[in-house]
Amino acid sequence: MPSDERSASPHRRRGLIIVMTLAAAYVTSHFFRASNVTIGLDLMRDLRIGPEALGGLTGAFFFGFAAMQIPCGFFFDRFGPRKTVTGMLILATLGGIVFTLAPTWPILLTGRVLMGAGFGVMLIGSMVVISRWFPPDRFSTLTAMVLSIGLVGNLIATTPLAWASAAVGWRTVFAVAVLFTAVAAIAVWIVVRDAPPGHPFLVRTHEPPREMLLGLVEVLRNPRLRFILALNFCHYACTFTVQGLWGGPYLREVHGLSAIEAGNVLFTAVIAYQAGMLFFGPLDRVLDTRKWIAVGGTLVMIFLLSLLALSARPPVWVAIAVIIAIGFFSACSTMVMTHGRGIIPDRLIGRGMATINTSVMFGVACMQTLSGIVIGAFEPLADGMRSETAYRALFGVLVAVLTVALAIYSRSQDVKPSDQMRESRQQEA
Repeated sequence: MPSDERSASPHRRRGLIIVMTLAAAYVTSHFFRASNVTIGLDLMRDLRIGPEALGGLTGAFFFGFAAMQIPCGFFFDRFGPRKTVTGMLILATLGGIVFTLAPTWPILLTGRVLMGAGFGVMLIGSMVVISRWFPPDRFSTLTAMVLSIGLVGNLIATTPLAWASAAVGWRTVFAVAVLFTAVAAIAVWIVVRDAPPGHPFLVRTHEPPREMLLGLVEVLRNPRLRFILALNFCHYACTFTVQGLWGGPYLREVHGLSAIEAGNVLFTAVIAYQAGMLFFGPLDRVLDTRKWIAVGGTLVMIFLLSLLALSARPPVWVAIAVIIAIGFFSACSTMVMTHGRGIIPDRLIGRGMATINTSVMFGVACMQTLSGIVIGAFEPLADGMRSETAYRALFGVLVAVLTVALAIYSRSQDVKPSDQMRESRQQEA
């Protein structure tokens, strides 16, 4: 990026338009990944499947998502975000069509995998663009902005989806979302540019395949990365198990809320998550740390999940308050991602961020599948609903997983924004 502020300002304005376009496209990713928390019981009834199958169906999105991270890392470094994101959004559109028209669980599963694979590029593509169009100290704030906008999809997947599904059916709602995905692919192709004028990426010499593989090996061999991957693998996985799959059924089956009432709680939890993103995003520049912000927020999450695991029949307002609070404090995960970005050189940004996001999404896929097994291990009640004991066992598993991951992450070395800015200025000079 040019060092002269007068030339940098127009580039940053254009960069902001590009980032906002990618963020708008990211909305559909969050909608599709989170929709099962609202229509999950409907899918179980309509398709006559159990909690294990629902967990597998939800996890399938993230297995597809995780599987494409490393390949897309190569695509980003070779072809750039514009071509890569456009192509993968076309794949997501095809997956959405398959899912929407699917008559059986196996075909639904296929559609979910294709959608996950297609949407797997959205966050990484945004991060690559941010890295090239903006200075390092803006990375966390702009990434949080992208995540916050993307969470509009989560909002739509709560109460609005419950209302719309009751009125016209979930397939009609999904058809509209698929159409939006197709339009988003066109918008990305028209608006997005890989880097500002004069950026080294635009005049790069393409790496041969062997050198690209060696670059991935270099990322994987970074001794500082494994501590970050441990928390990345578990953090969002535990959050999404509550916010994206079992939070709604828990409120409905244990506390007797209706689908709309549970949707309202989840809607509020997503608003809290968005507020958390805006709170945690710029906090690293205020406190000049990333590691300890992530540690503090994760400790609060462990405490909140422990309340649900250890409390027998808590008042409904406690359960609601905890789920909403989890939404807010889980936003500290953006600091873990930013921490990881801080140890990756720019020439490896695509492969590096793809590796980090692989751990995130593979963790979610594994946790969704495991959660279905945990819930399914308990005999359903006479009316077919899951017992409170089953849900408490699940929350206990989440507490254990997060505690172990945080213990590993606590051994990592912090990356301070002030140090990064100092290095950036030295390189420009």
